[in-house]
Amino acid sequence: MTSANPVTLPLAGFTPQHFQLSVAGKVATVTLNRPEKKNPLTFESYRELADFFLAAQKEEDIKAIVVTGAGGNFSSGGDVFEIIGPLVAMETKDLLKFTRMTGELVKTMRACPQPIIAAIDGICAGAGAIIAMASDLRLGTAETKVAFLFNRVGLAGCDMGACAMLPRIVGQGRAAELLYTGRVLRGDEAERWGFLNRLVARENVLADAQALAAELADGPTFANAMTKRMLEMEWAMSVETAIEAEAVAQALCMQTEDFARAYHAFAAKQKPVFEGN
Repeated sequence: MTSANPVTLPLAGFTPQHFQLSVAGKVATVTLNRPEKKNPLTFESYRELADFFLAAQKEEDIKAIVVTGAGGNFSSGGDVFEIIGPLVAMETKDLLKFTRMTGELVKTMRACPQPIIAAIDGICAGAGAIIAMASDLRLGTAETKVAFLFNRVGLAGCDMGACAMLPRIVGQGRAAELLYTGRVLRGDEAERWGFLNRLVARENVLADAQALAAELADGPTFANAMTKRMLEMEWAMSVETAIEAEAVAQALCMQTEDFARAYHAFAAKQKPVFEGN
């Protein structure tokens, strides 16, 4: 994917001010872009990212999303002076507004029907690690350094859904270790633990993530969205309830034109061309 131009999402009239947004084909790429400080988040970028993912939920032309960072790092998390400093002076009601707003970013990411792929190089810490965690797939490098740093600044590890989601990715004991200690999980270990789906060369991480996103975007996107939704819902279901929910979900997918296209392509010994309907 070589051609990517800044765009405005037409549905929401959305033009980002605090990150870069480009689209190539059916794939949108979000780039956290403060490389001189390792791409930290601010109050404004939290809000704008949540607004973007909310808008993307209704953006029919975008079928997959890549999230990455500029300058060889993913994100160092909340900016120490622009976020953490002001938080120390806030009263409880304002702190709760902030924590709910940061959690909204994760909620909007998980509610997006599009698969979200994180392309992670270098530092991926604090809220940056949460954004990676909230993505559906994660590609990293040998130089990736993931750290859930909340206890290093005197906070609990239960931030933005980490205690609910991280154990689902790496297991309860490993999640507890990361959240209690705040230690760095390096690329090779992150892959072994299942946090990273795979390691790639750092010069290829973004291109490989975009290629994977394009592959998913060319697939049966209605069915992919259903898969994402059921992966999210079934953690709160019994096995029996999940089986029934999947029966309903799959029956809906069987009514799509993509299902028929796949059959006719198979019968003709051709590769199906999916259109997302």
